Amino acid sequence: MTILRELLKVEYPVIQAPMAGVQDSALTIAVSKAGGLGSLPCAMLTGDKILEEVARIRSATDRPFNLNFFCHTLPPEDPEKEAAWRQSLQPYYEELGLDLNDDAGGASRRPFDEQTADLVAELKPAVVSFHFGLPAPDLLAYIKSSGVKVLASATTVAEALWLEERGADAIIAQGLEAGGHRGHFLSGDLGLHMGTFALLPQIVSRVKIPVIAAGGIASAAGVEAARKLGAVAAQVGTAYLLCTETKTSAIHRAALQSEQASHTEITNVFSGRPARGIANRLIREQGPLSTRVPDFPNAAGALAPLRSEAEKCGKGDFSPLWAGQNTTGCEEIAAGEMTLKLAGAQQTS
Repeated sequence: MTILRELLKVEYPVIQAPMAGVQDSALTIAVSKAGGLGSLPCAMLTGDKILEEVARIRSATDRPFNLNFFCHTLPPEDPEKEAAWRQSLQPYYEELGLDLNDDAGGASRRPFDEQTADLVAELKPAVVSFHFGLPAPDLLAYIKSSGVKVLASATTVAEALWLEERGADAIIAQGLEAGGHRGHFLSGDLGLHMGTFALLPQIVSRVKIPVIAAGGIASAAGVEAARKLGAVAAQVGTAYLLCTETKTSAIHRAALQSEQASHTEITNVFSGRPARGIANRLIREQGPLSTRVPDFPNAAGALAPLRSEAEKCGKGDFSPLWAGQNTTGCEEIAAGEMTLKLAGAQQTS
C-alpha cells in the first residue's frame, strides 16, 4: 500500500475505469470520496466541459482524481469507405424508415493535443491516464512538469516496455476480458492479447514501475488476486455500470442484468476500433470485426440515427453496450459502497 499511496495518494487499491458515455463527474466524485481513485473520461468533452466537470469534482471533494484522454491519430477522410459503410447499413435505415443521408453526428473523440495539455497543466489533477499510447514527448514532459502522475494502458509486454521507456509512471495491464476499447497501439493484432492474469505477472516481471491490473475484476477477491500477482491496484469498470451515480441507459442496464450479458464480443462496428461489449444485433449481423467499418472514430456518425431511432422503441440493436466478460459484480448500489466492497473494506455509518 505504501507504493500505492505514494503514487496515487488514495486509501484503497481501486481505480474506477473511465467510461465515456455512461458517466460524468458524479461517479468520479463518489469513488474518490470513498477512498478509491475516481476517473473522468475526457476524450468526448470540450475544454469548457472539462473545466466544468473538474470544478464540480473539486467542490465536492479534495481527494485525488484521474483525467483520462485518448492518444489516437485522426485518420484521413475516406469518402469511399464511408459510402460503403453506409451502404451496408441501408437495410436498417429502410427498416426504420430513415433517410440514408441522415447523420446525427455521432460522438466525437478528440486526441490529446497542445490545447488539452495546456488545460491539464492549468488544472493539475493528481493523475492523468492515457489510452492508445502516450502523447508526443514534448506534451508528455510538459504535463509531467506540472506534477501529475501519468498512467497508460498496455495490452502486451512490448507495449508496457514502450510506455516505461517513454516516461509513464505506472502501467495499466489491460487484459482481454476488459470492457470498452482495447488500449493497444503498437500492433492491431488481437491475437497478441492475453487475459489479465496471464498478462499481469509478465508485465510485472519486466518493468520497474508500478503495474495496475484491468479486465475481468469485479470483486474484492479479484482485486486481492491481482495484488498477489504483483499489481499495486485494480482498475474496475463493468462492476460500476449499474451504480446509482452512472448515466448508464435503461437499455444498457437491462442488458447487463439479463442472460445477454453472458455473451460479449470484441467488435469494431460501433467506433472503428476493437472494443468489448454485449453482443447485439449489429455485432451479429455486421461483425464482430468488419473490414467495411471506417477507421476510428468515424464509424459512429452513420450509426447515430439508427441507434437513436431503435432506442426510442426500447431496443439496443445499434447501441454499444460496453461491458467486460465478468458482469457478476454489477449491482444497483452507490458507487462509494461498490468501491468499499471491491477494496474488502467495511462501510461505516
